[in-house]
Amino acid sequence: MTDTYFGLSEGPLRSLPRRGVPLTTPPSTSVRDAMVRMNQTGTDNIVVVDEPSNRPLGIITLSDLVHAIAFEGGDLELPVAVLMTAAPFTLPADAPAHRATVLMTKRNVRHVILVEPDGHLCNVVSRADLFGLRGRDSEALAESVTMATDVATLAKVAAAINQRGTELFVAGMGAEKVCQWVSALNDITAMRIIEVIEDEFDLPAVPWCWLVFGSEGRLEQTFSTDQDNAIIFHPGVEEATEELREAFLPFAQAVNRALDACGFTLCKGNYMAGNRSWCLSLAEWQNKFSSWMKVPEPEAIMHSTIFFDFRPLYGSYELADTLRNWLLPQPRTHERFLRALAEEALTASPPLGWANNFVYDGGKQHPHTINLKLRGSRPFVDAIRLWSLTHGVWATNTADRLRAVARARNQRPETTAGEVEAFYLVQRFRMQQQITAVNRDAANRLDPASLNALNRLMLKEAFKQARNIQMRLKLEYNI
Repeated sequence: MTDTYFGLSEGPLRSLPRRGVPLTTPPSTSVRDAMVRMNQTGTDNIVVVDEPSNRPLGIITLSDLVHAIAFEGGDLELPVAVLMTAAPFTLPADAPAHRATVLMTKRNVRHVILVEPDGHLCNVVSRADLFGLRGRDSEALAESVTMATDVATLAKVAAAINQRGTELFVAGMGAEKVCQWVSALNDITAMRIIEVIEDEFDLPAVPWCWLVFGSEGRLEQTFSTDQDNAIIFHPGVEEATEELREAFLPFAQAVNRALDACGFTLCKGNYMAGNRSWCLSLAEWQNKFSSWMKVPEPEAIMHSTIFFDFRPLYGSYELADTLRNWLLPQPRTHERFLRALAEEALTASPPLGWANNFVYDGGKQHPHTINLKLRGSRPFVDAIRLWSLTHGVWATNTADRLRAVARARNQRPETTAGEVEAFYLVQRFRMQQQITAVNRDAANRLDPASLNALNRLMLKEAFKQARNIQMRLKLEYNI
């Protein structure tokens, strides 16, 4: 069986296509009646709800019922409440789809119940409805991660994940799907690493969450990636903040070292949770973001291009979502900040000259080469991040952001599709280079002469799309 990987990455779960109204029943319904209703509607699950409030109490699947009757001699007249899975896996309807995929795989569950903010049932989503880790190899890798009990074992599994991702890429899987595949399994790996290290520490009993940024935050990890992470915690009382930070830092530093041992190299800029500058309370994070937006100095803008791509990985997701919801309306009220972001985005121009010839940036150390990360993908990432902040879109993935802002900007679907395709074409050339590069310094550097004529033309067209995006930025901000 070959691996396949489908779907959206950071879009909200409620946006997934519905198969109809979820099938529900009160807890007193008999097993027989529940099976009849599932057969009539052609569904494999039924949500047990408290009828007056429509709040989910549990879920029962057809396979659960068949097993109970065929192998355990279950009575068809029993109420479904006896056989249901109580307190089922539940997520807010507006949670990112990627989050559901990772958690469902990690917990080995087949369905997630989506609920509205007031707790009412919204929908039921199965693995088949999500982009997923499908195929025996992917399932086996995910299981190996969840079964690992030490960092040495996790390092071996992480290497196997990278190797399998390379094989899928070489076999023809699209760059977007490969990035999603790698990001999903890397998420599960990083979560397990944190779990293993957490067992070695007596952490404070306060809400906290491990955040990720950069390519990991955008779900755009390739085959060569480093760490960008942080911790957010809620101290309860402000006076306890410094004491709690001192308690979290040794744990965070241990996680950073373990991630490094598993192939997620330490960040050269030290944008990691083990750095006290990035192990902050909720109030401190809010103050950080506020200061960056109010006084958009060069360092603040640099930090913004990193930290505005955050998403939660492990711990109290609600804490990270609180920060996100507080932050979401802020950027568009700071015009100087947005303009500064636009100016910074335009410093990374696509490597094309006036005659559409390639412009090289490798100097004497890397002659006749282009940095596909800084000059290829970054023009897309930076401009589209700015538009997402302007329009209040919180997807972190570049393609998801582009699709979302396109609707807000009334952009034609075919134009958006072309821009997404161009971005992932650059990513594909990056990934190809990472596979063949002899050292890390050359992992994102491409000599266009190594490509055939058709690929050189395709790469130029991708760079033209990036240039068109930057032209729109210039017009919008009169730069």
